[in-house]
Amino acid sequence: MAFKVEDLSPTPGSRTSEKRIGRGIGSGMGKTATRGHKGQGRATGKVAARFEGGQTPLFRRTPIKGFKNRGAVVYATVNISTLEERFESGSEISPEILVQRKILKDLKDGVKILARGELTKSFIVKANAFSATAKEKIESAGGKAEVI
Repeated sequence: MAFKVEDLSPTPGSRTSEKRIGRGIGSGMGKTATRGHKGQGRATGKVAARFEGGQTPLFRRTPIKGFKNRGAVVYATVNISTLEERFESGSEISPEILVQRKILKDLKDGVKILARGELTKSFIVKANAFSATAKEKIESAGGKAEVI
């Protein structure tokens, strides 16, 4: 027996009629329209999730620890060892190239070169900041450290 579109119907009991609220006493849902009597939420039916019945709320009871310096400069850091692995001798390295080669995801407030690792190749490195040791290592390997 083949099914026909016109013979399809929902399973009995799966489709119920909509509650008709506030449509008179005979409906059984008139007068208060299923909202109950008086009470805090009678006007809007809602109380904020953070409300604790007048008790001092949790966010005011917990102490504030530390602070965040909004004027701080946050650098994306790269070590000399990474430059040694990923670049050929004589390369020019800039923040844009570091992002392009997926060494850095985000430049933040600039790039700072740090001194971890040994350097045998010479590079022309352009960055926003260098640690003193990193600058020394780059120049002793015959490279150049330029502050942007």
